[in-house]
Amino acid sequence: MVFNAENIHDASMYLACGDDNNQISELVILSTCNRIELYAVSNCFVPDALESFLVDVRGVAAHLFRPHLYHYTDKQAVSHLLQVASGLDSLVLGEPQILGQVADALELARQTSSIGPILSRLFQRAIHAGKRARTETYIARNPASISSLAASMAEASIHNLSQAQIVILGAGEMAELAVEALRKRGAVKVLVLNRTIERAEILAKRWQATASTFEYMNEALSTADILISSTGAPHTILHPGTLKDILEQRPARPLVMIDIAVPRDIDPGCGEIPGVVLYDMDSLQAHLKHSLSEREAEVPRVKAILTKEAEKFLDFFHSLDMLPLIAEVRQHAEVIRQTELDKTLRHLPGLSEAEKARIEAMTSALVKKLLDTPTNRMRAEANTPTASEYASMVRTLFGLTTVD
Repeated sequence: MVFNAENIHDASMYLACGDDNNQISELVILSTCNRIELYAVSNCFVPDALESFLVDVRGVAAHLFRPHLYHYTDKQAVSHLLQVASGLDSLVLGEPQILGQVADALELARQTSSIGPILSRLFQRAIHAGKRARTETYIARNPASISSLAASMAEASIHNLSQAQIVILGAGEMAELAVEALRKRGAVKVLVLNRTIERAEILAKRWQATASTFEYMNEALSTADILISSTGAPHTILHPGTLKDILEQRPARPLVMIDIAVPRDIDPGCGEIPGVVLYDMDSLQAHLKHSLSEREAEVPRVKAILTKEAEKFLDFFHSLDMLPLIAEVRQHAEVIRQTELDKTLRHLPGLSEAEKARIEAMTSALVKKLLDTPTNRMRAEANTPTASEYASMVRTLFGLTTVD
């Protein structure tokens, strides 16, 4: 189930319908291959509305998704989004793609006008938190998937991937993830070989590579620096005898072979040939386990960042209740400022327009400075149990009309 701009518009219209007690004022849909999450702002919201939306608008039978539903409100919802953006809630701890997907969800909500000030601030805070987690900790600095690890090991072996001749055997998901990781590390000369040319061409076109079939494998290996294999074949497809014949036709330089297929594509004996370095799933899994353990060690540091970022958003959120009173105080002060300014200027008829402007600017700056501390204090008090009493006291101090 994937949500696009049209789906989000439909969701906005559907969820906004109903009585005043079930009014959705803001909505953002985060849709990835592993999750569908709806973030909403409502004065009284219940999960049943989301279930009805999935059934009525998307035509999904409730019994198919109900066992997988989860919902959070208030602080829990804020914390959850920040954990998602930082990669703590991903299948692969700290994976980087989710941060871009959160940003895409925010942009799509803006395009469909389904977002308002609260979710806009929340998603911006989540993106900022995700960036902090990745730059201030090591949660995303070590490869956490087999494909990214294969690309990392290829880079470590060659150092300059932009000059390396790289051959990919296979055109499935693992192969594509490897190509993507290689391209992001600067690889340019990438050749995709597959049993059927059509699949190879699709992958190659997507990542600006070239494509051919397995029949070209021997010739390709005669000039390759790196081979990454993930064919899905039920048996090994590259053997020591064949590889020795190929190596006799190429200049004396190393060949790095990375076998990420299950079952293996490359006979282990190939790694015993001089000039050949072979990494298989056993060695990759050992590296991956170490990498993931390093990421897991960073989780407490990431959570500390998320706690601070959540507090910043919640301070903003709770201050919204005090904003009307703050605006009222500022308006009250502005009326007084303008009245007193007019009185003063009437007694100074000889002033030039520039001089009048300077006096007006001075009075505006004076009022602003006088109100800065009280209004900041009002925002801070909005998140306390005595907020209503504090608001009443402010009204009394400034002589404002009491609101029942």
